[in-house]
Amino acid sequence: MTFSIITSYAQNEKIPFQPLDVFELEWVSDPQISPDGTQIVYRRNGFDIMKDNSRGNLWIINTDGTSHRKLTSREVGESQAAWSPSGDRIAFVSSTDEGAEIYMYWVSSGQIAKLSQLEKSPGNLTWSPDGSQIAFTMFVDEKPPVVAQMPSKPKGAKWAEPARITDRLKHEADGRGYMPTGFTHIFMISAEGGTARQLTSGDYSHGGSLSFSPNGKEIYFSANRVDDWEYRFRNSEVYKVNVNTQQITALTTQDGPDYSPKVSPDGKTVAFLGYLDKVQDHQNTVLHLMNTDGSNRRIISSGLDESVSDITWDTSGKGLYFMYDEKGNTKIGYITTSGKISKLTDNVGGTTLGRPYASGSYSVSNKGVIAYTQTRPEYPAELAVIQNKKTPKLITGLNADVLAHRQLGKVEEVWYKSTFDGRDIQGWIVKPPFYDASKSYPLLVENHGGPILNYGDRFTAEIQLYAADGYVVFYPNPRGSTSYGEEFGNLLKNNYPGQDYNDVMDGVDYLVEKGIADNDQLFVTGGSAGGIMTAWMIGMNNRFKAAVVVKPVMNWISKTLVADNYFYYKDTRYPGHPWENFENYWKFSPISLVGNIETPTMVMVGMNDLRTPPSEAKQLYHALKLRKIETVLVEIPESYHNIAAKPSNLISKVAHTLAWLKKYNK
Repeated sequence: MTFSIITSYAQNEKIPFQPLDVFELEWVSDPQISPDGTQIVYRRNGFDIMKDNSRGNLWIINTDGTSHRKLTSREVGESQAAWSPSGDRIAFVSSTDEGAEIYMYWVSSGQIAKLSQLEKSPGNLTWSPDGSQIAFTMFVDEKPPVVAQMPSKPKGAKWAEPARITDRLKHEADGRGYMPTGFTHIFMISAEGGTARQLTSGDYSHGGSLSFSPNGKEIYFSANRVDDWEYRFRNSEVYKVNVNTQQITALTTQDGPDYSPKVSPDGKTVAFLGYLDKVQDHQNTVLHLMNTDGSNRRIISSGLDESVSDITWDTSGKGLYFMYDEKGNTKIGYITTSGKISKLTDNVGGTTLGRPYASGSYSVSNKGVIAYTQTRPEYPAELAVIQNKKTPKLITGLNADVLAHRQLGKVEEVWYKSTFDGRDIQGWIVKPPFYDASKSYPLLVENHGGPILNYGDRFTAEIQLYAADGYVVFYPNPRGSTSYGEEFGNLLKNNYPGQDYNDVMDGVDYLVEKGIADNDQLFVTGGSAGGIMTAWMIGMNNRFKAAVVVKPVMNWISKTLVADNYFYYKDTRYPGHPWENFENYWKFSPISLVGNIETPTMVMVGMNDLRTPPSEAKQLYHALKLRKIETVLVEIPESYHNIAAKPSNLISKVAHTLAWLKKYNK
């Protein structure tokens, strides 16, 4: 099987999106607007075709789009830009030969200097109110446990590496591999440079965003410092630490995640995110306020049936900016301290290029000017600005040189009814470039992962490449997807896969009925939870001519006990542990349907995947081989769960998918 890249389209000025175009794409992330609202520093990201990885440098631009330039002349990784309170300096993190360090940029002179000499990479850079200190988080190594003392090896002997010992509940993470022993702590360093001072201690991790009190004497943060914290892994509380005495005070005690504290400008109120854990598949993250001593705690976002994220106080202290997803679109909103909500803009995102997942970020100046990452199906994240509550203005066009010469597939929103319970279900179709309504096109269903996530009207390189190969691509948000309210997102509790299968198939039937899809040319694919759904669909019916099942869970019993998040499933996905509820775990395992599968199926997985390990994909492949069903196993080397982390792997995933489908697209 081969995959050919089409390079010539007669009579057309433009050509469809091409696989190697992926390497040419750029996108913005983490825009940070200056306190006076006149400049924005942001991370400009792209792919390196020679090194097959992503790169990112800091750039700066005026809010009117002028004076667009690179922040430094250094060609190394740069991130986490943070303006000083007065706007005269920018602290940031940059890679060096010894590791990541904190640097300073002086706005008036353009000079830079390295401030730190750290053992590990710093995160969550946060200025003190007077601009004299910078707080940050950093991992601190601890010695692993010792079970047996090995004898000394003879001089010159070449023994195997010593045994790797752990006694931790969580000891590996997809994308990282084996986790070193230790904890994350909070540090402070002078804005003039010098030795960093550790503020927190103990066998607990203190991660996430930091927030100074206005007088600079305390830092608010979140951590999980409760007894039995390993097994109460969903829990976190809000704390404050005195920067002089290092005394830590707990401000919340709710069972569930409380995090992202932000102190109000007058120093009297703390806003934070979280929820009381009801132990279910999906719960909305809500916005709380409380006094700085933890009293008078209340929820102010009850009027919004969506999760709140990325909160920022306005300078008056009368309300907060925040982000939320609604019906597959990410938005920035504003909420008063009394709970009145208004939408400020749509179309935030575009920092995940592969598939159209929610992403993006924003920042707000002291004068209320907003800088954010904007996306549409026609382009990945660009920089947009909102001034005086007017219409957003796009001030960058990083991909004009690539996309101006490409004809992308047109993205259209569709709504249809669930035959199970009459709910309205949302999805999108992407038509092939130069679509001709008089012709018949094959339909490719692309199931999203999660499953507690959402697709939306955002740029997607993968789906554009599928459309460029002649498919009408359908990507739905069936029940269990986020951005449709808490009840909708929690419909999969103890029932996954369940009627989300019906929701997807109802969408296929809707498109067939409308004449958009040919019932004799149906194909299906999806990764992670989308791979589960794809395997489930071909086990439930034989309507699809071919399928590509990517990084699936085939057997919940085996997956749950070998994945990096093995401890996370009890009583949320299914009641009890696998050995306590064997029948239920098996009932919802796609491998239980493998005897029904007649669909030619490609199975694909990253060889280093720790979230849906390769053993899961192999169960499907081996079962189909034993049944003599047409199948092939594609293993992506050096790939964790995020196959698209390396751009060449993203292209490989698409190329192999299209090659397999083409074999049966006749």
